[in-house]
Amino acid sequence: MGIYLIFFGLTLASWWVQNSLSKKFSKYGRIPLSYPMSGRDVAIAMLRSHGINDVIVTSVAGDLTDHFNPVNRTVNLSQSVYATNSIAAAAVAAHECGHAVQHQVGYSMLRLRSALVPAVSFASQWVSWVILGGILLLQVFPYLLLLGIAMFAVTALFSLVTLPVEVDASRRAMQWLEQSGITQGESTAMAKDALRAAAYTYVIAALGSLATVIYYLLLFTGSRR
Repeated sequence: MGIYLIFFGLTLASWWVQNSLSKKFSKYGRIPLSYPMSGRDVAIAMLRSHGINDVIVTSVAGDLTDHFNPVNRTVNLSQSVYATNSIAAAAVAAHECGHAVQHQVGYSMLRLRSALVPAVSFASQWVSWVILGGILLLQVFPYLLLLGIAMFAVTALFSLVTLPVEVDASRRAMQWLEQSGITQGESTAMAKDALRAAAYTYVIAALGSLATVIYYLLLFTGSRR
């Protein structure tokens, strides 16, 4: 019963975090910076100030689809961030450039996350089928479920490693925004609030993954009694 209460609590927390994130980005997305800079301008300025000249800033479709791609060396900003002058746009653009800076300096947790990508890609493709088979064959071949748990644990580890990577990218973003003077005083506090709200989504994802691993472990150990 306890594990189900945890899942219920995480579901409510996830709803609250997503709702809060949407409201804050909507609010801060309407407040312009003191400087006439779009998200693209902020991203280019941050990259150049860190001596990163081989990363291209591009626009991608969708909302909250912003990301840094180390393979093709691009900072990809959603359309609402790319061309908008707002506190939210500046915060998001700087955050994604924070990942570019991490890549440049060889940030250890980013290297670990990158190393996990092949294993996570493989596990994500097969884990649902392995766990389903393990549950159906629990009394016949329980170790199939254990294999599925191990595969899911890889994705949970990826979620955990993602947390410090995202927090560090936001730290680098805010440090640069303040030092450059693009945000000051109240606008700095707003940018921090926006990035903090975004970070909570990763916290919930990590907790959800851990809870799922625990649930399957309880299912497995229960079958062994």
